[in-house]
Amino acid sequence: MTLILTGGAQAMLLGSRRTTADADFGLVVSAHDEPLWPEVESAVITAARDTGVTVQYSNDIDRWSSVTIPPTRRRSRPHRRFGRLSVHVLDPACWAVYKLARYLDADVEDLRYVLRRAHVPSGALARLCGTSLRASPRSTQLFLFRRQVEHFFRTHGRAVWGRGFDAGSAIAAFHRAAQITPR
Repeated sequence: MTLILTGGAQAMLLGSRRTTADADFGLVVSAHDEPLWPEVESAVITAARDTGVTVQYSNDIDRWSSVTIPPTRRRSRPHRRFGRLSVHVLDPACWAVYKLARYLDADVEDLRYVLRRAHVPSGALARLCGTSLRASPRSTQLFLFRRQVEHFFRTHGRAVWGRGFDAGSAIAAFHRAAQITPR
């Protein structure tokens, strides 16, 4: 069984000083362990109650957002193992896509810290955001995601990637990956 940590808790794990009062995670239960799902849910509820931590979880965290990371691009890496439970963290670029889709002030703070600390290349993030935009179900939220990605690169890019960062190049890479044509 795999728990994939995300959200503010992942940012804290990666060193962010901003605290969070909740834990967001995905639970991947194999077909073999599927009959254990009620026990897993019970354990999560008990742990949340005992610790006072609010939890939000799903067996498909991609459904939390209107922006979908293609399964072939969604990555996580192992963090720790507790018996049969393997705790993973989302790849920082994948984590960033979800943060860019929501784009609250706290998300921007987390993004600036984690992207800088994890050394996520701006071009790789731009391409993943574009691919994710293109793979997502069509909705009004996609236009908002596009604007948020562009705003982040323009407004926060230099703080993350340094003085040599070129927002125009990152946005162009995002547009190419999303197949957005200039008007």
